[in-house]
Amino acid sequence: MYKSPYLNRLLLKTKNQYPEQKEFIQAIEEFFEAMDLIVEQKPDIEANAILERLLIPERIVTFKVAWVDDANKVRVNTGYRVQYNSAIGPYKGGIRFDKSVNLSILKFLAFEQTFKNSLTGLPLGGAKGGSDFNPRGKSDNEVMRFCQAFMAELYRHIGPSTDIPAGDLGVGAREIGYLFGYYKKLKNEWSGVFTGKDVAYGGSLIRPEATGYGILYFTEAMLKVYFKSEIKGKRLLISGNGKVGSMAALKAHEMGALVVGMSDIEGYIYNPDGLDVDTIVKIARKQKTLRPQYLTVYPDTLSGEDVSDLWKMPCDIALPCATQDEINLESAKHLKANGCQLVVEGANRPTELPAIRYFNENSVLFAPGKAANAGGVAVSNLEMSQNATYLVWSAEEVDAKLKTIMQNIFKQCYETAHKYGQPNNLALGANIAGFLRVYKAMLAQGIV
Repeated sequence: MYKSPYLNRLLLKTKNQYPEQKEFIQAIEEFFEAMDLIVEQKPDIEANAILERLLIPERIVTFKVAWVDDANKVRVNTGYRVQYNSAIGPYKGGIRFDKSVNLSILKFLAFEQTFKNSLTGLPLGGAKGGSDFNPRGKSDNEVMRFCQAFMAELYRHIGPSTDIPAGDLGVGAREIGYLFGYYKKLKNEWSGVFTGKDVAYGGSLIRPEATGYGILYFTEAMLKVYFKSEIKGKRLLISGNGKVGSMAALKAHEMGALVVGMSDIEGYIYNPDGLDVDTIVKIARKQKTLRPQYLTVYPDTLSGEDVSDLWKMPCDIALPCATQDEINLESAKHLKANGCQLVVEGANRPTELPAIRYFNENSVLFAPGKAANAGGVAVSNLEMSQNATYLVWSAEEVDAKLKTIMQNIFKQCYETAHKYGQPNNLALGANIAGFLRVYKAMLAQGIV
């Protein structure tokens, strides 16, 4: 599969060791495609077992979460924290509450987070955590009781210089507030141990918008370098109408692009002349499903219940911002056939590996999530900086810093891809650039 026998041995060993962890294995397969270009050049990688050590998280904490619902019935869920790598800084990564959460997904997310954080240039390691608890349909009191039970164990393993969690799928401002509040009570301290907090108690301006805004700044940089053009007038498809997708739509609209199609879990909407982004953002902020709510205002809008049909619509740029594995090979072929020039990931690995290979082989520029959606963790670090110095920066200051960070991430990816002879392969550039910083730190710190 790879030119390097070393990588082939490692992949086979990992598949045999974790046969049920398909998400984690897929992330490694993609990563190894980039490593295949450098392992022969850098014998220290194999000699010091760098990749062997990277394939195993530094720590996995698994724990029981028992809580009581509004009917006074005891419920039990499983909680996790995967502290993947701390070579360049304290662990940093979100907490996800969703019924799909399992160890494979969290290991894949933490693995990707390690290189995403590396690409920002900030001193942050990689982690991810969560539970198979689903907050949808739960009352505020039920969510609070669950968060407090979850934090009753997690607080032992996190701290502002150890591990700094944030929000993720299913964990928004409400959940962060409950988690932070109980941590503060248990530890008897106020510290910046969580990011994504409300501005009223230490959160940063632009943090809720950061991932969505950052995707557009990355896209803007791609257009400028590869096409000598701007985003104004470009037609965009965006999947997911959560905090990432809706904020990407808002920033795209502000920059003069046309958001022609969007989707969420209940279907898609499409208008070749552009959707009403203000209405879309209002629906997102009310946490309502997109398609039925939008159709009550614009009943003649083209729509459908099959979410994957969004990728059959004509566009210039596709931004998958929902969840993993939403663009498969068939979807990739539809996007190419209908004029798509750029695919920029807003979610974590929403594009399957065969689709990524198809884009690379068919002149569709592809930007991986570990680079393009790093705006969230970038502003999380800015939030940590503000907490540590007891300062509050204006929205304009934070936004300007975010834009600079995203431009620098693109520059790293592009220059690294160019150096290794594949200037259009930003996934390769992101993987190598993100890895090299972690590798150098691990080499310097010895066998630990």
